[in-house]
Amino acid sequence: MDDCLFCRIVNKEIGSEIVEESANSIAFRDINPQAPVHLLIVPKEHITSLRELNEDKCDILSDIFRMINDIAVSEGIDQSGYRVVVNTGEEAGQEVGHVHFHLLGGRFMKWPPG
Repeated sequence: MDDCLFCRIVNKEIGSEIVEESANSIAFRDINPQAPVHLLIVPKEHITSLRELNEDKCDILSDIFRMINDIAVSEGIDQSGYRVVVNTGEEAGQEVGHVHFHLLGGRFMKWPPG
């Protein structure tokens, strides 16, 4: 997708601080962090929202969650705790039309969120 911000990051057309990358996924630091650790993990394939992640995409989901766990360890938040957030649709706060997982940690998270 030429006009998708995250596709442009995946294609290295826009610079970002990439933390980890695999064949299926890429993780980079959020430019507007809401916690000391705030990364976005996105599939390299353009998938608009969580609604499109079906059984054919299990390998992508598996890769994303493996990456989240690895990053939690490398960022030092695996023991203290972290939150993974996926916003789906406008009312949920999805601002970019490319499914992405927020990894947040390094501070106490309150409940309920937002």
